[in-house]
Amino acid sequence: METVAGFVLSTACGVLIGLSLATSRVLERMFTPLLVAVNAVPKIALGPLLVGALGWGQKPVLTMVFLLCFFPIVLSTATGLASTPADLAELARSLDASRWQAFRKVRLPAALPQIFVGLKVAMPLAAIGAVIGEFQAGESGLGYLIVQAGGVGDTATAWAAIILIGWMSIVLYFALVLLERWALPWVRDTTSPR
Repeated sequence: METVAGFVLSTACGVLIGLSLATSRVLERMFTPLLVAVNAVPKIALGPLLVGALGWGQKPVLTMVFLLCFFPIVLSTATGLASTPADLAELARSLDASRWQAFRKVRLPAALPQIFVGLKVAMPLAAIGAVIGEFQAGESGLGYLIVQAGGVGDTATAWAAIILIGWMSIVLYFALVLLERWALPWVRDTTSPR
């Protein structure tokens, strides 16, 4: 649950911030270096600091998931929205579309494949973030179980938890792939097959 909740939270915030960066050159120049710097910080080093600031339990775990997923979502959203095909943007202008209409009908649909790339990169990172958070501040969960089982020498349970995390990541990733196919049916029709 922490994996999914943190992923949804980072998706909502990441898409909004990516949208802001794509629509404003000033915001992009101001905040891109800060986002890169935050992304470069080793997240496991933040674990004890998050526990000190947020206490034990779900808050530091969700924050860790958020921190790991956030950057790829922001980057893919900003890149997708900034790379609208010029002929589509010109078509919207020639049809006298308002900024909102051009965004809703042209820019956003053209950016969705790129946004989904960021989401698919972030989904496995969400599971990693949850496990790292549970290592540091968890009171339950698979990361907590790995630490507890490893502490008493129960390697079979630790490996079972690791395998379960892998399977959970696979299921969540392919659920996202199915959502992409359902939400973007035109992508398969307009791209070349392998």
